[in-house]
Amino acid sequence: MERLIKNGERSGVSKPATNRGFTLIELMIVMTLIGILAAIAQPQFQQYTIRAREAVLKENLFTLRDVIDQYYGDKGKYPDNLQELVDNRYIRKVPEDPFTKSAETWITVPPDDGEGSIFDVHSGSDLIALNGTPYNEW
Repeated sequence: MERLIKNGERSGVSKPATNRGFTLIELMIVMTLIGILAAIAQPQFQQYTIRAREAVLKENLFTLRDVIDQYYGDKGKYPDNLQELVDNRYIRKVPEDPFTKSAETWITVPPDDGEGSIFDVHSGSDLIALNGTPYNEW
């Protein structure tokens, strides 16, 4: 015996399922909002990437200048090339310029007086920093 429930429905018999999904308009609105948010975030992401490269450049320049000074203090002359700092174990390897992505593009500055060829180093990049100065003047 089947029991009758309200409105004449029988127990044990299910209603037909109503398939309801997202409409094309709803999906387009969501995709548009995601696109707008991505367009807003992308320039900030690029700026943070450049800031990170600038921080690496500053650190590499500081390291190179520091070991050049240590070399001069120990040997009484400046190194003839950057590889000489590696050969004498002042650094493990010549660091890469983060903008040129090469360890061969460093611009070296000779000393005014004294022996050796490298008194200072600068970046080999011709790009302009976020603060408006060229990287090769750092």
